[in-house]
Amino acid sequence: MQKTSDIHVVETRALPSPASLLAELPKTEAQADFVTRARREIHRLIFTDDRRFLLIIGPCSIHDLAAGRDYARRLAALSREVSDRVMIVMRVYFEKPRTTVGWKGLIMDPHLDGSHDIAAGLRLGRTFLRDVLDLGLPTATEFLDPITPQYVADLVCWGAIGARTTESQTHRQMASGLSMPLGFKNSTDGTFTAAVNAIKAAAQPQTFLGINLDGAASAIVTRGNPDCHVVLRGGSAGPNYSPTHIAQTETLLVKAGLPKAILVDCSHDNSAKKPELQPDVLRALLDQITTGNASIMGAMVESNLGAGSQTFPQPKENLRYGVSITDGCIDWPTTEKLVRDLHTALTPRFP
Repeated sequence: MQKTSDIHVVETRALPSPASLLAELPKTEAQADFVTRARREIHRLIFTDDRRFLLIIGPCSIHDLAAGRDYARRLAALSREVSDRVMIVMRVYFEKPRTTVGWKGLIMDPHLDGSHDIAAGLRLGRTFLRDVLDLGLPTATEFLDPITPQYVADLVCWGAIGARTTESQTHRQMASGLSMPLGFKNSTDGTFTAAVNAIKAAAQPQTFLGINLDGAASAIVTRGNPDCHVVLRGGSAGPNYSPTHIAQTETLLVKAGLPKAILVDCSHDNSAKKPELQPDVLRALLDQITTGNASIMGAMVESNLGAGSQTFPQPKENLRYGVSITDGCIDWPTTEKLVRDLHTALTPRFP
């Protein structure tokens, strides 16, 4: 009989089921309690009159676990210093969407050599998330592959759906079943409508194809995720964090019957893809907040030990420690100053 399927498939590698990986690398009771508390706090910052500022900050992606842990230790200490006015959540991004091809993140290619040892990537990702939680830092990640959450979502405090997938029905359905507050980024053209529609869709009960903890194909039935909000990240037309853009977003949210909760991504098109401009974006947001804006509840910043980014692929032994191999980041000294300046600027909100 003529073969009609898997014509272009070279190999199929079995992966551990989510249940077996969770049993191999279980979360502790302390980690579970911390994730639950952090999710509640993030909810309050987004949807109530809690005056603290939500700052989601960290490397564009995690590729070197030693450098990632080094960064996390420093961030945990800084977080304790400013926690009365700023809630810091660390970016722990393991999946990277690519415009064409390229390194797709720690889960997909943990050895950075094209071997795509996904089983090892899932183990390393889960281990790293536990390490960050043990430092007292809430975790944030972007969910790209709809199967990945079954392996790691129980250790994630805040999630994101990226600009390229906000319009995807698959990701809206997935978001409806996720257990943490989650931000939908605006479309790559900079418009907000798709993100608003995504929030509405994710809040509704959904039924879709997925896998259960045993790895079996299943119909997943959800109750809907009420903790979704919009993330403005600019677009092909330029930045979209100005007072005019914020007002337009507020109008769309109100029209859709949604809370006026806006988080601004200071990187990507909002900083013209120049990481050193991210502090300028955050200062512009603070100017709006200090003049009365109440809908901007947080921001996202790409930060690492070293500034900028480095070309990849290249021999791993040539990679510079603590420098991104995906999007460029601000360095640690800039990060410290930015966070402390943010803490000082928020003083009027805490009479």
